[in-house]
Amino acid sequence: MGNAIARFMYGRNGMDQLNRALFGAYLGLWLVELVLNMTLKSRLVTSIFEGLLFALMLNILVRMFSKNLYRRRAENQKWVNFVWRIRSGRKNAAARHADRDHKYFTCKNCKTICRVPVGKGKIIITCPKCGAQINAKT
Repeated sequence: MGNAIARFMYGRNGMDQLNRALFGAYLGLWLVELVLNMTLKSRLVTSIFEGLLFALMLNILVRMFSKNLYRRRAENQKWVNFVWRIRSGRKNAAARHADRDHKYFTCKNCKTICRVPVGKGKIIITCPKCGAQINAKT
């Protein structure tokens, strides 16, 4: 039996990070629907949530059993990059906030973060990436 499932799944996408996130969203929506159904007892709310849950589960299953690996991997890579930007941005912001010896400036042209020592007075910072100048006070 296990070998038949493995043969069936050969060349298919299976569960990836995006599918796991979609499944987590599915469980969260299901819990919200359950609570709202117990408190409101509204047929409209129940039918809207069940429609969303059905569409979400259909999307999960289509992605899981799809043989278009190129497209599914591109979707998953976009999701992984999005999550990475959020997580690394928060970590880096916390590290910059804890750093008392330097002040950080963001270039308006290319959004590069430039670090300069504190206590230098008014200075002109040249962005190392695009060459734009930033007038700043440290």
